[in-house]
Amino acid sequence: MPSSLQLHRINPTTATLAVKQPQLSQATTWFSPVSTSVPDNVLHHHTHVVGPNQCCSAVLQSISAPIDTVWSLVRRFDNPQAYKHFLKSCHVIVGDGDVGTLREVRVVSGLPAGSSTERLEILDDEKHVLSFSVVGGDHRLNNYRSVTTLHRAAEEGSTVVVESYVVDVPQGNTKEETCVFVDTIVRCNLQSLAQIAQNLAKTSKNHDEDPQLKIHRLVDFVDCKVGSCKCLNVLLWYIMVCCVFCITTNHFVTITYILLNIFKVLTVKDIFLSS
Repeated sequence: MPSSLQLHRINPTTATLAVKQPQLSQATTWFSPVSTSVPDNVLHHHTHVVGPNQCCSAVLQSISAPIDTVWSLVRRFDNPQAYKHFLKSCHVIVGDGDVGTLREVRVVSGLPAGSSTERLEILDDEKHVLSFSVVGGDHRLNNYRSVTTLHRAAEEGSTVVVESYVVDVPQGNTKEETCVFVDTIVRCNLQSLAQIAQNLAKTSKNHDEDPQLKIHRLVDFVDCKVGSCKCLNVLLWYIMVCCVFCITTNHFVTITYILLNIFKVLTVKDIFLSS
């Protein structure tokens, strides 16, 4: 069954509670951007405190792979680049993977960021919940907090992944523009997760192999050979995210920049398809 994805956007009129903060003239609101399909025991994780200059949204992704297989990828706070292809490296600064661990991730060139320092807030192996917050770095997504939960789908052997977030709206942008930009990145990450987890599940049926070795082998950039053009799709998403950012921040994308990115895609495509 092909993976399916839905976006759930916040509607300010659905606020259920307003709490005033002394330092703010506007109300801070509690929002839950996910549907009732999320199990009650983890629904509260997707309820965020949203300030007057913040936006909140959620992305849902169905994956044709067992929940344990998907979780083996998601829970690796020290290796987010295993499926988040906009990250080129990750270095653990403090901790050993437990709550409170700090990591520094490096972003691929061309995006409006250089690095991000992130703290692990929740890691629940029993309920399959992971949350992290951005505490520093060179980027525009201030006070970003993300929560990802995994749930068994109605179809046997399938998983539903829900990722919600709250983030400050950068100066000069609207809430809608910020959500479009972040949704695009989250959506690309979850689609990549689906492809890798499904490949991992298929491989595990045919081979008796250490799961961690499978993960490293399946996400190896050379081995991607784009089996069905997966890497080409990632590069096309990369260009789209760059364009979305330029549009939403009122920057003009030059013809030269577009041609260079198209050249990169075509060059890599030729290398992969000829290998």
